[in-house]
Amino acid sequence: TQAPAMHRYLIKRTFAPEALAGLDQATKNKVNATNAKYHVKWVSSYATADKTMTFCVYEAPNELAIRDAAKANGLPIDQIFQVPVTLMPNSQDVVSH
Repeated sequence: TQAPAMHRYLIKRTFAPEALAGLDQATKNKVNATNAKYHVKWVSSYATADKTMTFCVYEAPNELAIRDAAKANGLPIDQIFQVPVTLMPNSQDVVSH
């Protein structure tokens, strides 16, 4: 079976205070394993200073796969944006995702 085409997404999430305090490698591994069942890849995340909001970059075949993986992981989603264009400060922009 051929792997689905992947697209890049930015996900905004809001968490209760201290919700991310227990985020250790074992938890990340569990999230990644669950994501893989939906063909979803967690690329990176950025958190606000108080760690109540994150902005996560994911690769997935579609938005539904991200929503299904998030539900399976018990993770909230405020908003999802497909972001196919990478804007580079010192080179030509890339349209690849």
